[in-house]
Amino acid sequence: MIIAIDFDGTLHTGEWPEIGVPKPYAAHAMRSLKEAGHYLIIWSCREGVAQTRMVNWLLEHGIPFDRVNDHHPANVAKYGGDARKIWADLYIDDKQLGGLPDWDEILKIIQNQ
Repeated sequence: MIIAIDFDGTLHTGEWPEIGVPKPYAAHAMRSLKEAGHYLIIWSCREGVAQTRMVNWLLEHGIPFDRVNDHHPANVAKYGGDARKIWADLYIDDKQLGGLPDWDEILKIIQNQ
């Protein structure tokens, strides 16, 4: 499954432009999702230096990802374009309707699908 994950407020506790500490269980959940074979796209408004800081933070905390703000190559080939909206089977975002569940709950929901 292709999963798009927001960064600010979803993977860490800080607020733009700062980067806080990882949200509880987020790093473990992301590693578990990757190990289960999911394709993980970090989906963020950060660009330039702010995006570089984000990528370095993810690497420093051992949080896996396959792409940043970019489509799975198969979807670009399938749909013939590279639209700004990232295509995914599932989106995880702190601004979603109903709010963001804890990461242990997110992992359980995905594992039960």
